[in-house]
Amino acid sequence: LGIESNAMVGACDGGASCAYTNTIAWRTPTTPLPVERDPRAVFERLFGTSGSTDPAARLGRLQRDRTIVDAVGAELKRLAGILGPGDRTKVSEYVDSVRDVERRIQTAEDQSSRELPLVDEPAGIPEDYATHAKIQMDLLALAYQTDLTRVSTFMLAKEVSGRAYPEIGVSDSHHPLSHHQDEAAKLKRLHMVNEYHFQQFAYLAAKLAAAPEGEGTLLDHTVLLYGTGISDSNTHFHDDLPIAVIGGRGAGIRGGRYVRHAEGTPLANLYVSLLDRFG
Repeated sequence: LGIESNAMVGACDGGASCAYTNTIAWRTPTTPLPVERDPRAVFERLFGTSGSTDPAARLGRLQRDRTIVDAVGAELKRLAGILGPGDRTKVSEYVDSVRDVERRIQTAEDQSSRELPLVDEPAGIPEDYATHAKIQMDLLALAYQTDLTRVSTFMLAKEVSGRAYPEIGVSDSHHPLSHHQDEAAKLKRLHMVNEYHFQQFAYLAAKLAAAPEGEGTLLDHTVLLYGTGISDSNTHFHDDLPIAVIGGRGAGIRGGRYVRHAEGTPLANLYVSLLDRFG
């Protein structure tokens, strides 16, 4: 999920593929996943086009979706038997996509009777940044509550973002502002943007902390990792990245700490440790 429109093709910052600056989710090592910024599209992917989280409406739509997916799967299977090797590879990729849809439908059907807050389908993409972020995070929290997904990514801003934040008194575009040249006024405004972003993240954490789950809360059974790919934007310095890890008490993760690791410690160590905790 995300807030800004992100292209997956073409060259962006430094001539690299836009996929490297515009998404943090990948289906395979070579296939990026585009960011979904439209709350309506997110809602429909989670709950179908029924327009509501009402269980009866959701189940009816899911059953119709399954009929369509079954028909597509049967046709792809037929084609695989008559095509050449190159085309069969392409069909195989389509089959994998269909199976992914089938898995999502099955999960959604299993959870369709689960009691949820009655939520209507969002109207579209809000103009206000904070409103947009909160709607996306509300939908993400619902997805976790219904177990429709257990893994997600969320981009509060894309790399080299040109967004300004006049609602908090920052009229500068984000990326030019990040090259602050140690000017105190620019550093202050950049701090305001960073704080504003973190406030949105805090909203999601509070949302999960307020949702009961088992003997604790949804946040107890979820790990949120907040971070950035650069520590000093003025010099493009990529070491000593500031990373926040929140939640995960159910997995034995102890919060309320500031941890400074030895110089040269790979950030990937943290990722592997989290994967070990959650299997």
